[in-house]
Amino acid sequence: MSQPSPTQAGQGQACDERPVEDPEGALLLRFAQGDPHVAAELTRRLAPRAFGVAMRVLGNRAEAEDITQEAMVRLWRQAEHWEPGRARVSTWLYRVVMNLCIDHKRRQRGGHLDLDAIPEPEDTAQSAAERLQDGARQDALQSALMQLPERQRQAVVLRHIEDLPNPEIAGIMDISVEAVESLTARGKRALAAILAGRRAELGYSDG
Repeated sequence: MSQPSPTQAGQGQACDERPVEDPEGALLLRFAQGDPHVAAELTRRLAPRAFGVAMRVLGNRAEAEDITQEAMVRLWRQAEHWEPGRARVSTWLYRVVMNLCIDHKRRQRGGHLDLDAIPEPEDTAQSAAERLQDGARQDALQSALMQLPERQRQAVVLRHIEDLPNPEIAGIMDISVEAVESLTARGKRALAAILAGRRAELGYSDG
């Protein structure tokens, strides 16, 4: 699958001529102009996001790391062609990651518990037991995500884990906002059904 152009990354959103606020875009332009100091900052900002999406979609750390590396390589190649104000760099990168994940999957093939209950990032003050329980919750979520149809999983990851707005997801997935809403609603219901029987095991009360 070919990588999206900056204009393609914004497809699916309502027409809006206002410039896009994009600090990563400004850094990418500096990189294209030969500033040697911004590559590390861009990597620090963007690589964890790319890895997080790839990991949730693929469910395999090594594969997610490979996808992240390839996505960042494509970003560096895109730098000199970047058109500021047309789309966010992060939006473009999310779409590249999704396309790479889809291509990878194609090659490989030759109670109630809602997402709002997923814990925040680990608190260093937690006890060992609490950390183990949080790990179990994350593992349970990943296992449940892998049971969803691929497009539902992608939409749920972008909306409820990456917390992107529906119009931006529509641009990344190249579908309508209504389709995003439908995919995320069905995906969240399916996750709740999959995880419903594990509330007590994962430490959630019904109160």
